[in-house]
Amino acid sequence: MTVGFLVIDKASGMTSHDVVARVRRATGIKKSGHAGTLDPMATGVVVVALGRATRLIRFVQDQEKEYLATATFGVATDTLDADGEVVGRVAMSLTAEDLDGVRPRFVGEIDQVPPMVSALKKDGRRLYDLAREGVDVDRQPRIVVVHELEILSVGAGDHPVVSFRVVCGKGTYVRSLADDMARALGGFAHLTALRRIRIGALTVEAALPVEDLEGWRQHLLAPSEVLEHMPAMTVEEGVARAVGNGRELPTTPGLAGPIRVLDETGRLLAVYDSDGRTARPMVVIA
Repeated sequence: MTVGFLVIDKASGMTSHDVVARVRRATGIKKSGHAGTLDPMATGVVVVALGRATRLIRFVQDQEKEYLATATFGVATDTLDADGEVVGRVAMSLTAEDLDGVRPRFVGEIDQVPPMVSALKKDGRRLYDLAREGVDVDRQPRIVVVHELEILSVGAGDHPVVSFRVVCGKGTYVRSLADDMARALGGFAHLTALRRIRIGALTVEAALPVEDLEGWRQHLLAPSEVLEHMPAMTVEEGVARAVGNGRELPTTPGLAGPIRVLDETGRLLAVYDSDGRTARPMVVIA
């Protein structure tokens, strides 16, 4: 049975679910899923898990993500991106210095209100479904982490186009980030382009274009490779059988948190949670 990950370069206009559907058709593998949603307008890295690797998706989602983004300042839309309807305009003549002045407010742990058009749920329903019905619900701010925020360029005119690069943690909305920066300068903004160029160590340069999946087997990544950001413990054959049965294991002192448990060939058997003394199974795929 095929178990592994594909790094796909998503085209604009597709949902992440569309990407998974194309991968299923190309591979013939029904058990598959994606790690981290990209909006239809956005392009770039979507990681698709195949087979039992779907049980490891959460460990991919938790890794930092890097984006290149472009936003128009002074123009608001109801979705905070170019797919929405324009709902406001204001003149915002900006300089790079203006943006650099507010930029530090949006680095580190920050409060962010999720956009109404998002996949988050309220009382069991997706917010974007409620938004389509004209329902606007109260959204509480959430703490997200922005590791890096770099202003790349600032255009001229009353509605300048601003390009920026952001490295952030799970759950960060880049379109909200653009609008929040604009609001700190007395206006608003909407995202006009977004490209995810990295999830963890998985980069868009090594991604397989979604339009060309014919040679997918040559691009299949082993679970141990995709999770190589985690510390690893290699076990001999006898212990490997115990891992397959979900047995607890003693670990090296100081080896804490999620760890990869590998067999002697380097194949991932499981992800265990270690407290520095004993490790207990989180996900077993052997």
